[in-house]
Amino acid sequence: MLERILPRSVASAELLVFPEELTAHPAEEHLIAKSVEKRRRDFIGARHCARLALEQLGEPPVAIGKGERGMPLFPRGIVGSLTHCDGYRAAAMAHALRFRSVGIDAEPHDTLPEGVLDSVSLPAEREWLSDTPGEGLHLDRLLFCAKEATYKAWFPLTLRWLGFEDAHITFEIGSRTGDSGSGTFHTKLLVPGSTNDGGAALTEFNGKWLIADGLILTAIAHG
Repeated sequence: MLERILPRSVASAELLVFPEELTAHPAEEHLIAKSVEKRRRDFIGARHCARLALEQLGEPPVAIGKGERGMPLFPRGIVGSLTHCDGYRAAAMAHALRFRSVGIDAEPHDTLPEGVLDSVSLPAEREWLSDTPGEGLHLDRLLFCAKEATYKAWFPLTLRWLGFEDAHITFEIGSRTGDSGSGTFHTKLLVPGSTNDGGAALTEFNGKWLIADGLILTAIAHG
């Protein structure tokens, strides 16, 4: 599903069923040695997807470490993002010569827990939600998912925190059928976006979203 909302030059891989024989890369095991089983499966599954995506790019399937605030440490010259939720793990990877950053997120297609929306959204975003009929789509969770993808595209380029209140997201709904839908979103960054890669400061991101098979997926490939 993820490839439907990513450019062709971004490699991706998904894992819906966790193979019982799948184990951690030996060089990653120390990162999850004390983790509970669910955390281990999410970590192992997402990094397994990352190595599959690396192979698609013609890169060796190396270990993927963990940096500041848990940021995955990809090989030099590679940008990417990992995500996981119940029953789903995925990765998206690209060459840094083509994209400056990639951010993906996956969430269950369900309403946000009570009280969460106010803490993750701006008044203008809540106004859009109240004015837009859901018609089978949980748009509040879609908003949260897009915020998460935004953060994942932002952090590797800035190494700075981005709060939910620091990004204003607007959506275009391209299609909607029952509890499925797709479209685009635009993130306007509300804080200074100086970067560490020598490129232009970040002011905005453009992304795509998809709701299908009980999942919400969002993706940003920032060139």
